[in-house]
Amino acid sequence: MSGFKKPNVKQLMLFTGRAYPELAREIADLMGVDIVATRALNYANSEIYVRFEESVRGSDAFVIQSHAAPVNEWLMEQLIMVDALKRASAKRITVVAPFYPYARQDKKHRGREPISARLVADLFRTAGANRLMSVDLHAAQIQGFFDGPVDHLWALPVLSDYIESRYDTSTMTVVSPDAGRVRLADMWTDRLNSRLAIIHKRRDPNMANAVVVHEVVGDVSGKVCLLVDDMIDTAGTICQAAEALKTRGAKSVIAAATHPVLSGPAYDRLQASAFEEVIVTNTLPIPAERRFETLTVLSIAPLIARAIHEVFEDGSVTSLFDGRS
Repeated sequence: MSGFKKPNVKQLMLFTGRAYPELAREIADLMGVDIVATRALNYANSEIYVRFEESVRGSDAFVIQSHAAPVNEWLMEQLIMVDALKRASAKRITVVAPFYPYARQDKKHRGREPISARLVADLFRTAGANRLMSVDLHAAQIQGFFDGPVDHLWALPVLSDYIESRYDTSTMTVVSPDAGRVRLADMWTDRLNSRLAIIHKRRDPNMANAVVVHEVVGDVSGKVCLLVDDMIDTAGTICQAAEALKTRGAKSVIAAATHPVLSGPAYDRLQASAFEEVIVTNTLPIPAERRFETLTVLSIAPLIARAIHEVFEDGSVTSLFDGRS
């Protein structure tokens, strides 16, 4: 039977869900590979069906899905794709989730609450995923929720390279919009060699109806202020922070965030905000009707493509960030 033995050659295969195929195609083009043809549909009762149109046996499979709204549908679709790959004998399955779903539910704040970020990791593992890849997790501890390797990618180099090419960072102050993002802002100051300021929200004891006062800790007068966060959802916090900075004499205010969730009133708030520019990446799709004049969208595809290449070649994902992180 030795004549039937085939050489053990690894085969990289890319798959995409239906949430944001444009990002997956951009990644595939950069890598010079094709996306595997997939038949996916919703039955009349909303159940999802998936079938791959070619053999995946023995492959190193990367399943790309961006978890935009409706998050639950796209999460379920990705889980079904992973299950299909496992049952079709893929050798290794990597879930590529640029925006990790339920990341903000990473701990219990009160009794009888779930830790949904952990549940999602368990679901991926049960479905058959061997590895996770994501960009700028809301909480670093999520890496420990998955029983297997987790590649935590940072969008900081992508965002900061753009900012350094457009602005004089020697006169810039990096601002954390609240106490929870100070660690992120600190990483930005290291990268840009800039000053740090923090916005602290408190209730005014002299005012009724729980009025929130924004105290700015740090020197922002006459400075270009860069508000940084991992995501912009409804944009309430970051727009209020921008107003507080302008009130305290900031020369101009720009924002940089990885994930443009842009839910509900975000478009109207950002459109009417004090921001000179709002810079995000394309980890999530932004429909044309949700875009505004001061919005800049940078591609995260080159970073993900390089990370997939390193994983496939058994290289070092960490090396992508060595030297400047």
